[in-house]
Amino acid sequence: MHVGTFVLAAQFPGQGQGEVLHRAVRSAQTAEEVGLDSVWLAEHHFVPYGICPSAITLAALLLGRTERIRVGTAVTVLSTAHPVAVGEQAALLHLVSGGRFSLGVGRGGPWVDLEVFGAGLAAYEEGFPESLDLLTRWLREPSVAGRGPRHGFREVTVVPRPGESLTDSPGPEVVVACTSPASVRLAAERGLPMLLGMHVGDEEKAEMVGLWDRHARAAGRSRDEVRDAAHVSAGVCQIADRRTDAVETLTKAMPGWLRQGLGAHVTVDGRARRMRDPLEYTELLCGLHPVGTPRLCADRLAATSERTGVSRFALLVEGSGDLASTEENVRRLGTEVLPRLR
Repeated sequence: MHVGTFVLAAQFPGQGQGEVLHRAVRSAQTAEEVGLDSVWLAEHHFVPYGICPSAITLAALLLGRTERIRVGTAVTVLSTAHPVAVGEQAALLHLVSGGRFSLGVGRGGPWVDLEVFGAGLAAYEEGFPESLDLLTRWLREPSVAGRGPRHGFREVTVVPRPGESLTDSPGPEVVVACTSPASVRLAAERGLPMLLGMHVGDEEKAEMVGLWDRHARAAGRSRDEVRDAAHVSAGVCQIADRRTDAVETLTKAMPGWLRQGLGAHVTVDGRARRMRDPLEYTELLCGLHPVGTPRLCADRLAATSERTGVSRFALLVEGSGDLASTEENVRRLGTEVLPRLR
């Protein structure tokens, strides 16, 4: 089992953006100090839900400030970025970090980002499979031509080539954010592990893993590939000496962030959207994920792994919104929870 943190760079009410980004960087550095396996970085545009607009850029900074820990994006949105540009950056980070970079990608949402970056709604509704395939070809082949309806170009040489690193890896791993049966099938047919969201529980995640297995086998993936698929489960973690204290910390802080953060999303085409009740959503997350004493948190992670077959965790640790509390939460995760799992 591999346990890491999930950094949203969430802007809580009353906080400055520099303060938020400082907390994000410090929490990642602390994660390495206490022996956690990974840090996963979110990407959002124009909303205080998360103020990091480029997960790859922040990953580059953190890879330069750390020595051991794996740093991944969760996720880089392909609907508003050219897959070749993403591939070039991913290859660069893979090479200069000694293979410590993971590229998580996703379709994103029907947000105004599509208008601002000139991608259009079709990039979200139809373009993700083409972009994903072009990206994975870029990370595996010596030269690539674009032959799809969105990305057409003559054959060019891949520079730098991620497979020419000193590590055993042919290139950075690619993980796909999956929220629907269609995205599960897309990832499975390509043999790519899934990133599963923190809004779903063990039963639904187990069903998605089972669906991935069936589609992967049907696509001709080997038994070893299916068995060794290292899916990632996103969740929330808050540690305290009593579970009631951990829950209280989150229910006091998270609803305000969720209310202003989720409420700021604007759809590109004016479609209606329903926002979750912030307090109810916080309480749901407290019930699904490791929130409580170190023993409870370890037991919850072990149970989720056993029920779902997921081997990697990306845990949101900044739910208090406070720098000192976030650092303490990360330290307790590394020093009091992790040893119980190993």
